[in-house]
Amino acid sequence: MPTVVELPTGKALTVRAAADVFLDSLGNANTVRNYGVGVGKIAERLGEARPLASVADDEIGEALELLWGTAAVNTWNSRRAGVLSWLGWCRERGYEGPMVPAWAKRLAVPDSETPARSKMAIDRLIARREVHLREKTLWRMLYETAARAEEILGVNIEELDFAGRRCPVKAEGARAKARRRGQAREDFVRETVYWDAGTARLLKGRTRGPVFVTHRRPGPGKVVSPRDVCPDTGLARLSYGQARALLDEHTAVRGPGTGWDLREYRHSALTHLGEQGASLLMLMAKSRHRKPENLRRYFKPSAQAISEVTSLLAPGDARR
Repeated sequence: MPTVVELPTGKALTVRAAADVFLDSLGNANTVRNYGVGVGKIAERLGEARPLASVADDEIGEALELLWGTAAVNTWNSRRAGVLSWLGWCRERGYEGPMVPAWAKRLAVPDSETPARSKMAIDRLIARREVHLREKTLWRMLYETAARAEEILGVNIEELDFAGRRCPVKAEGARAKARRRGQAREDFVRETVYWDAGTARLLKGRTRGPVFVTHRRPGPGKVVSPRDVCPDTGLARLSYGQARALLDEHTAVRGPGTGWDLREYRHSALTHLGEQGASLLMLMAKSRHRKPENLRRYFKPSAQAISEVTSLLAPGDARR
């Protein structure tokens, strides 16, 4: 079990203190060792005595680039994952601090594509006892809706149509509706995603606020949009970085940063639908892609599926 630790009081939490208390909270020796390298070197680079709140996002990205910008892809991803987890852990406990900037992206392994996990592997992961209900629900919903993680994480409970098993989402690249004088509004053009029985069985509990929230309230002084906080519990919306780190924690086998990616649920769902004979038009409707060529990278039939469709070309008597 992870060690229960308390962060120093006040807002003057230093970079070194934040790093030490985060590493002390980890219960797995391998995780401590792997995360310790990235977090420790980043702390040294930033200045260990500095208040964590004084560090800018870009400083984190620049430190990552200087330390591991020319390293192997897996090394970059592992170090980045450790720093991402550290900073997310501090923010979840109410301490102001930086985030890994969007431009310091997780890299794809050369000559590789996002894999499609088998339905059995997805079912087994979600069924594991140690996986929290929040993660079970998120992963099942990502798979059944074939939606992007950012879209599902941005949904509030009030927007869910439980009877119809669907909800509107702010789609990738959605533009804000404009007023007559061109002033931007907060409401966006939305698209509908659909889930099935697996998600319906897991969606329960709270009645309003973000569907997926952290386990701790945001700290005093942290500015959070009212829409991103549950009015009943005070818990804040789960971020993409936190969700990605949770999935990596349960699936990594070669150290931090080597686990599944949230995008794999979307890829897997579309691949499985294609293998079951869904038409291109139906796949476009499910994925909400507007161009058929953009769907090709999600459709990766298995060797067994290709073998089965090839058998249709055999002579009539050979298939008997």
